Amino acid sequence: MPSSQPIGIFDSGYGGLTVLKSIVEKLPGYDFIYLGDNARTPYGNRSFETVYQYTRESVNWFFSRGCPLVILACNTSSAKALRTIQQQDLVDSGTSNRVLGVIRPTTEIAGKMSKTGQVGILATSGTVNSESYVLEIKKFFPEVKVFQQACPLWVPLIENNEHLGPGADYFIKKYADALMNQSPDIDTVLLACTHYPLLMDKLRLYFPASVQLVAQGGIVADSLMVYLKNHPEIDRRCSKQSELAFYTTDDPADFDRHAALFYKEGIQSERVFL
Repeated sequence: MPSSQPIGIFDSGYGGLTVLKSIVEKLPGYDFIYLGDNARTPYGNRSFETVYQYTRESVNWFFSRGCPLVILACNTSSAKALRTIQQQDLVDSGTSNRVLGVIRPTTEIAGKMSKTGQVGILATSGTVNSESYVLEIKKFFPEVKVFQQACPLWVPLIENNEHLGPGADYFIKKYADALMNQSPDIDTVLLACTHYPLLMDKLRLYFPASVQLVAQGGIVADSLMVYLKNHPEIDRRCSKQSELAFYTTDDPADFDRHAALFYKEGIQSERVFL
């Protein structure tokens, strides 16, 4: 058994760094490794089969690095691959390692946050088409109405560092209006893509003040804390030396530049081949 057994944080690119940031703030004593599959991003417009293949390869890479627990900090992977990995791959392999996603923690509390019983979802096309949020929220809150809006241009705007400029406002307002036009009674909007917290200030300009905008990072971090408390057999296996490591499947220099936007400056990543 490796002496270092970090918790793995996976994303198709950079967005998962917003989740990692919240998790590290809540669990600073644990070791973490982050992998961005930047060479094959974006996942949002890919088929279920392709997303599953890419995600499974990445999960196996984490396991080879000694991770007893992997968090899919990617909504598309959580929507299109997590169930098969949990119910088929982990069972067939007989491993005691575990894989968790970001959708369930968010949907478990979404209904409690809404006073009108109407919740909006802003996400990539892949996440919207999977209807994972609709299905999961209905499990916990059958009475809640869920409205979705795909925002295909937001991730490119963010990753090209154009999201803060005036040119981005048209597309931010466009999708915000499209969601609210589905129902003016929406009072809770989930940012169901880990990139979207970088748009929070601008989003507040285009949603009514009565609408609460909910990012996932803090929710996932709180859920992970509860999970580790309830699963001491996993917690005991997690190494705790406050170490962080970053990996990408593409150019490390490019990853490090983007990481300054999503996480902080000074990150030095390494390239891996899956």
